[in-house]
Amino acid sequence: MAGDSRHSERPERTERAAVAALTDSFVAGLCEWIRIPSIGVDPAHHADVRRSAEWLANALREDGWPEVAIWGDGPALPAVFACWPAGDPDAPTVLVYGHHDVQPVDPVQRWDHPPFEPVISGDEIRGRGASDDKGQVAMHLLAVKAHLAATGQNAPSVTLKLFVEGEEESGSPHLRKLLEDHEAELGCDLVVFTDTALHERDAPTVTTGQRGVLGAEITFEGGADDVHSGRAGGAIPNPATALAKLIAALHDDDNRVRLEGFYDDVLEPSTKEREDYAALPFDERKWLQRNGGGAQGTHGETGYSTLERIWVRPTAEVNGISSGYTGPGLKTIIPASATAKISFRLVPDQHPEKVAQQLSQFVAEHTPPGITARVGFRGEGVPPYAISPDDPANAAVKRAVELAFDQPVRFARAGGSGPAAVLQQRLGVPLVYLGATLPDDRVHAPNERVVVPLLLKGAEAAAHLWRMLAQAEIAKRLSR
Repeated sequence: MAGDSRHSERPERTERAAVAALTDSFVAGLCEWIRIPSIGVDPAHHADVRRSAEWLANALREDGWPEVAIWGDGPALPAVFACWPAGDPDAPTVLVYGHHDVQPVDPVQRWDHPPFEPVISGDEIRGRGASDDKGQVAMHLLAVKAHLAATGQNAPSVTLKLFVEGEEESGSPHLRKLLEDHEAELGCDLVVFTDTALHERDAPTVTTGQRGVLGAEITFEGGADDVHSGRAGGAIPNPATALAKLIAALHDDDNRVRLEGFYDDVLEPSTKEREDYAALPFDERKWLQRNGGGAQGTHGETGYSTLERIWVRPTAEVNGISSGYTGPGLKTIIPASATAKISFRLVPDQHPEKVAQQLSQFVAEHTPPGITARVGFRGEGVPPYAISPDDPANAAVKRAVELAFDQPVRFARAGGSGPAAVLQQRLGVPLVYLGATLPDDRVHAPNERVVVPLLLKGAEAAAHLWRMLAQAEIAKRLSR
């Protein structure tokens, strides 16, 4: 391939220089994209989601991508697809996944500046979508330009495809349909998922998995109307009391979830993974300050560290409880109904549909006489996903990140959820993660930010990765 000789000694220097030369235009372009309020969950902003897709499509065309399309004719909000074939027809095909929709900005009064007027402060860009996920998608556009500049090629070393959806923040409700309708265009040998964070700024990591999620709503009904607690109290069942007992029974004294069979499918992390987690720098007090919302201490399943609890252990959390009168003063009633919203974070190899059945059975067993129970679920849930740290593509990602950050890199997981499993299962190929944001970027919260030097290192890592994945041994393992 043209330009290979330029990598004979220190290839990272060449790609690093190419990223540095493009930094100013990268920052300007990302700020321009952030100004588009592509809030996918708000119908009032659906036109902005289309504008965001159009902005990305135009940027790709200007960068030279030969095939660019906006998929927006169906029920899904507009997604962007692009393809740049490798010069070598036998090179692997890699699909990069991200999203361009962003979270709502409420409470807007908590922002230090207008959310869609990006501010550059030191080495940060602040604005909604800067980290999640426009910054990371833009990072990959920069990576391709740096890769071509560094190699002197007019096409990437692997065939690159880009798939950027517009509904991730609303749970990707039409993703499966998009994958089905565009199966031919999305065919690949590997998926690179770019919506994850590093462990810390000075402790870069490669993510190997995300938890799944299942949301449920449990309603206990005792009658049609609230009744006077003096006239009927002690003589009829109280739905709020009954639901409180169910919630109290959800965990045992070791904080394990008490749904029958809940842990049957849980896949324990490998010894190497647990060693990596234990070796990562972790200050529990600082973690609580940044992520605990004012909590006074950690809490969770006995026998596991805090990082393991949020990365590789399943959970059941009560997200909200509502019943009866909650206004000022006192209203002495027995409420007619009570509702609890519950979410489960799932780990490999749990299945949302199986946990839904387990919860329904648990509710039935904890519904007292005189109470009618209803259990509803928010969609079909998001499955968990994890890839072995020993996977050859994963090893290539790790090496690429080490080259970019000039230090050893460990493996980690993400406690949140995303459509990784859906992509992997539907496309039938391995999926790896490459992200360069931070856990405290305040995504989904006021004053979201991204650290520009980390995005530049992420772009450099991706530029290395495209070259590395084309190498004979890795390409052979990826080929189908």
